[in-house]
Amino acid sequence: MGKILVLAEKPSVGKDIANVLKCKNEKNGYIEGDKYIVTWALGHLVTLADPEGYNQKYKEWKMEDLPIIPKYLKTVVIKKSGKQYQKVKTLLERNDVSEIVIATDAGREGELVARWIIEKSGVKKPMKRLWISSNTDKAIKEGFEKLQPSKKYDRLYDSALARAEADWIIGINATRALTVKYNAQLSCGRVQTPTLNMVMKREEEIKAFEPKKFYGIEVKVNKAGSIIKLNWKNNKGNTSVFNEEIVGKIINKIKGNNAEVKKYSVKTKKNYSPQLYDLNEIQRDANKIYGYSAKETLSTVQSLYERHKLLTYPRTDSRYISSDIVDTLKDRVKAVNIGDYRKVANDVLKRKIKVSKSFVDDSKVVEHYAIIPTEERAFLNDLTAKERNIYDLVIKRFLSVLYDPEEYDETSIECEIAGEKFTAKFKNIKKLGWKELYSNQDEDDVYSSVAIFKEGEKLEVRSISKTEGKTNPPSRLNEASLLTIMEKNNLGTVATRADIIDKLFSSFLLEKKDKDIIITSKGKQLLGLVPEKLKSAEMTSEWEKKLQKISENKLNKNVFMNEIKDYSKKAIDDIKNSDSQFKHDNLTRNKCPECGHYMLEVKTKRGKMLVCENRECNTRKMLSQTTNARCPECHKKLELRGEGENKIFVCSCGYREKLSSFNNRKKEEKNKASKRDINKYLKDQNKKENENFNNPFADALAKLKK
Repeated sequence: MGKILVLAEKPSVGKDIANVLKCKNEKNGYIEGDKYIVTWALGHLVTLADPEGYNQKYKEWKMEDLPIIPKYLKTVVIKKSGKQYQKVKTLLERNDVSEIVIATDAGREGELVARWIIEKSGVKKPMKRLWISSNTDKAIKEGFEKLQPSKKYDRLYDSALARAEADWIIGINATRALTVKYNAQLSCGRVQTPTLNMVMKREEEIKAFEPKKFYGIEVKVNKAGSIIKLNWKNNKGNTSVFNEEIVGKIINKIKGNNAEVKKYSVKTKKNYSPQLYDLNEIQRDANKIYGYSAKETLSTVQSLYERHKLLTYPRTDSRYISSDIVDTLKDRVKAVNIGDYRKVANDVLKRKIKVSKSFVDDSKVVEHYAIIPTEERAFLNDLTAKERNIYDLVIKRFLSVLYDPEEYDETSIECEIAGEKFTAKFKNIKKLGWKELYSNQDEDDVYSSVAIFKEGEKLEVRSISKTEGKTNPPSRLNEASLLTIMEKNNLGTVATRADIIDKLFSSFLLEKKDKDIIITSKGKQLLGLVPEKLKSAEMTSEWEKKLQKISENKLNKNVFMNEIKDYSKKAIDDIKNSDSQFKHDNLTRNKCPECGHYMLEVKTKRGKMLVCENRECNTRKMLSQTTNARCPECHKKLELRGEGENKIFVCSCGYREKLSSFNNRKKEEKNKASKRDINKYLKDQNKKENENFNNPFADALAKLKK
């Protein structure tokens, strides 16, 4: 019997698998054992060929050559990872290798990574599929005991291939047509253009918004010496109206009258934890809480999954776990029974875990279950600050789902003053439940003592006041809210959304102002130039649903691809026949040192740079970048400007400091203990003293000494 070749997606995962399979003989690019050989890709080793791979004439971008739609799309080996491909190919071709196990990421893109490599090699040998959701030794071992036939995932591969080919046909042709037509670097794509259009629509809503004043009434009544606020409510249940005159008349009507309690009730309510995290949700929370971009969060979760083996597979769109995971929950809780999580984790371990449809549902898990901790114990000191923050989010959410709900009494009171209704609600927390895990509670989540009322009781009105405010425009999108819109409109997948957003920034179609995302002039003009359907979220969403149908064997791949080809031809005709114009409005007087064309000033996610306007020249020059260094005067982030020895830090408050002076100052500060260091030291000392005081082993030793 021959050897089995295992193909992983990355070296780190390959080494984990090799360790479980007891492969000890480490070579350059693979690890060999008695039964198995484990090798790996470096992400994609093979990709779709560029147009010039079909005909050298396509090296020059010409409108008359469009659309470029080959009968069959070819693949090529990626140059920078060509050596690893050759190693994998040699191993696939070895005579003593009789079987292949695909162990790339268990998802659509992971399937494509492996299949492209194997198909490019031309090797045809029996194949099986490793399908696991975590990289722990236990998960890998169990996965190899339950290897699946690769044929089971053929339709998933078809879907991945259709997605890649559709993106190539639409992206290559539309980008070339727009760039040639308007002599500017203009890129568009099947998903990125509708996403850009979403940002534009929000900008238009903000611009068209006209604020309106609204008015309400607040009265303060006396109850046994305590002042209680009541708000007016009209017959429709609204607490405010746009007509100031109505409010004025009601205030005059109720003056000099007492309030009478008409309804009074106290209801005990429960507030259950939010659902477990999928990738989209953790990207949203990480952006809201820490300001991390979607790509930063994905990279960090991936590191916690691959390198540290602390979290399960991150590229999931499910917020549930499957029933077969329930038996492992206690082991996962034991793994996180550390630090600040210890109290809640211990409470969970003391009792039987209550399984409910709110987090266990086989029908809601397609490929991978929610992001939860593995059975590996964490050593928090081994994690970076970013990894620690993301790990904290996942563990708190995981324990919250398994813990008690928050319980509170909601007191509702309805009063009448001269025939007008006034109401109030109070919340009295009885039990924090899962909210014990979160130190920063919502403003409503406070303990409050509420008076007891009786229906028919009269309350003295102490004051009456008119309240007013203005309606707010829709808020600008940030990465968290953009991810939400993309998810609602079925734009991209959890695995691709971060890259799509990142590409819109790197193409200078979007820019950031603090956390807000703003469409650039280039982005606005691009949307005016692309065909209407290409910026339609509805059409892109429909395509995404069809890709899903292909993976479920409900739609033939060729039917979908013929639709894509027909659309691409129509889109190119629309661009060719357009009378629209494109104008750079960020042109500077700086000339490109390479080709002599003028440079464009653009804003990136990290600062400003100059980019050559000549689309055939790729010259770029950094003007300034926002750093993590803080101003010693106002503590805002400093901007680094200039080049070489002339680099200088500048703050909006007016503070300026040369880079050399800044470095010297930092060296001096390193030799001094900061307030933070001193406080941390004192806290650690107190903790050690407490541990010794309560340590049962210390007590036992003390008795032995006696």
